[in-house]
Amino acid sequence: MLEFLRHYGLPISLSKSGPGIDEIIVLTHWLMLALFIGWGTFFIITLVKFRSSNNSNADYKGVKSHISSYLEAAVAIVEIVLLIGFAFPIWANRVNNVPSSNDGIIHLRVVAQQYAWNIHYPGPDGLFGDLKPELVDEVSNPIGLDRSTPDALDDFYTINQLHIPVNRKIRIDLTTKDVIHSFKLPELRVGQDAIPGMSIPIHFEATMTSDQFLVEMEGTPREGKGLEIACAQLCGLGHYRMKGYLSIDTEDQYNDWLAVQAEYLLEDNEEDEWGDEEDW
Repeated sequence: MLEFLRHYGLPISLSKSGPGIDEIIVLTHWLMLALFIGWGTFFIITLVKFRSSNNSNADYKGVKSHISSYLEAAVAIVEIVLLIGFAFPIWANRVNNVPSSNDGIIHLRVVAQQYAWNIHYPGPDGLFGDLKPELVDEVSNPIGLDRSTPDALDDFYTINQLHIPVNRKIRIDLTTKDVIHSFKLPELRVGQDAIPGMSIPIHFEATMTSDQFLVEMEGTPREGKGLEIACAQLCGLGHYRMKGYLSIDTEDQYNDWLAVQAEYLLEDNEEDEWGDEEDW
């Protein structure tokens, strides 16, 4: 499969839904190639056959053959098959089969901004704390997390660092603080615009860890380069540097990472409490 994707210029797929998406991409490009060759050939034949040196007088009867009509109908049928038979089912799965937190999934929030990705984790309780715009502080609280709400006590966030476990359903609720951004994970076949004022769910399931990916990339131009989060929408002068990093861990690695983040959160809380006592 890796050699196949290299042949067609696609990045390796690390997503459970990747094969279906790749199939429609490849079929569509084959159709575009056939149309390019077919219509290009027709255009050249027309230029040669109906050049002025061969046709000094206009023919008012025109072409009587219906071959072009049949070809247009055939192309339309192929496009309808691609749309209804391949594209619609993939789209319906992405829109209608969004998993909920009750399904034992990993549920995260991603808040985009110029020019960073803020990843919000709900903590061990699996419940997100409230986000309030008036609490946003670009240094200490970029997502505006209200620590006074009970569900927010164990929440934490990272900037440009997304950790997920392999072989687990992942749901991300995507939004943005300012302009439109586009959350792109090429190897996971994920691409979704982040729209101000909207929370848009996306879901996927990774089939390979980051370590396995690095092994697969040995001997290729991607050797030694990890997985990235790209912004695929021009979002300002700093668009070029809006880049995050994706780590796909084993279950144990992911749990260990969560434990480390919980320790950091505990230390931060203790420092805040100590600061309050000093103020007294």
